[in-house]
Amino acid sequence: MKIVLVVLGTISLGLGIIGIFLPLLPTTPFLLLTAALYCRSSERLYNWLLGHRHLGAYIRNFREYKAIPLRAKIISLTLMWATMGYCIFAVAHSWWLKGVLCAIAIGITIHILSYKTLRK
Repeated sequence: MKIVLVVLGTISLGLGIIGIFLPLLPTTPFLLLTAALYCRSSERLYNWLLGHRHLGAYIRNFREYKAIPLRAKIISLTLMWATMGYCIFAVAHSWWLKGVLCAIAIGITIHILSYKTLRK
């Protein structure tokens, strides 16, 4: 079972890292899932993740403060709206698809803004 948890944790870690660069894929939830899976399967991997220079901060900040850094909010919302704006105005041709994309963007924005802002 531990091997399965490590594999699932590694897949989740990969999705979290991809989420750093893709605005529609959330980073923090995947990293939190990775931490939970690694915690139950490998103490070495769990400690590595928490001690990681870049990724560990996402998990520690969320665990301790239940907050997202201001810089992360600004970057994620800017990239998400730029991507969605392009899709809505240049790619989607039907009005219902534009409405769905706009609704998704609004939902993601509300979700991100619902978390406290961590100011450092």
